[in-house]
Amino acid sequence: MTARRITFVISSLAMGGAERVMTTMANHWATAGAAISLITLTPRETAPGYRLDERVARVGLGRAQPSQTPLHAAWRNLDRILALRTAILRTRPDVVISFMDTTNIVTLLATRGLGLPVIVAEHTDPGLKRMHPVWTRLRLATYPRATRLVVLGESSKTYFPPSIQQRTQIIPNPVAISPSTSPVAQSSRPHIAAMGRFGPEKGFDQLITAFATIAPKFPTWDLVIWGDGPLRPELERHRDELGLHQRILLPGLTTAPHDVLREAAIFALSSRREAFPMVLAEALACGLPAVAVNISSAIPHILRDGIDGYLVPSGDMPAFAASLASLMADDVCRQSMARRAPEVLDRYGVEPVMRIWDELIEDVC
Repeated sequence: MTARRITFVISSLAMGGAERVMTTMANHWATAGAAISLITLTPRETAPGYRLDERVARVGLGRAQPSQTPLHAAWRNLDRILALRTAILRTRPDVVISFMDTTNIVTLLATRGLGLPVIVAEHTDPGLKRMHPVWTRLRLATYPRATRLVVLGESSKTYFPPSIQQRTQIIPNPVAISPSTSPVAQSSRPHIAAMGRFGPEKGFDQLITAFATIAPKFPTWDLVIWGDGPLRPELERHRDELGLHQRILLPGLTTAPHDVLREAAIFALSSRREAFPMVLAEALACGLPAVAVNISSAIPHILRDGIDGYLVPSGDMPAFAASLASLMADDVCRQSMARRAPEVLDRYGVEPVMRIWDELIEDVC
């Protein structure tokens, strides 16, 4: 990879799963000696949400502003396409890698006729995320032009027609975290941790309800949900109505997610939809046994049921609560699962995942 010139394209480098994965990949290849450029539709001045290696050349186009009318949107998208095409040509890449649906479409339009291999990656399940009908049609029209489409699971692959599936490859997200060499420094009161955007898709409302059903049996345990978002007032109201404002904590965002995870005793994934839940893999890497709702084809490969946690059928929150209670009540089982949990890095650590990407890059180049 040391001789390769790779150009990444993404809307922004704000805090988010796709942004974190792209930063991890860019840093890994820059360290290996490849010439890496990273183009964002947002301005260059925007502070990245994650640390970017100084050897990565960052280009900000400043063309991510929203549009007020359909005509204005058409003009802005044409401007984005032309600006992106110019920026990509200036980086002289061997291969272009784009992340996220609408940015993928813009990238494929911008590179049309350039003769460059282009890899586009979906980081959500397209069958669960709704797009505007115009963008949906554009995706189906442009994705066949991609050299490869990378998705996170089988359900994402089968969403697309055969003409796209035949050039689709499943590659998991790399988990960029080192296993802790010291025992987990848990807080004075044992607690269950959860983390994510406060939106309906994360299911924190049902997690609060599940914890409320078992809280009386475990008076020394708390629930801590890290994150923020539009449902914060609703979640706080739900918690307060259950009389658990002192035991269910919503401390907000954290700049040290791995540190706060290591303070917990159990991790809970209560999402209603996920493609590849990075936070679950990271929690396991931090040495936390987990209870997770089995809502995607990727989750049973991340969490091994009965080995480093428990899988619960989708929508079965009584079973979810019972699984949490089982771990809370059994110190020996919880500690045994905690010791096995970091083995997730054998499957999804940076090195094994990036070897798959290395093979893909060599193939398309």
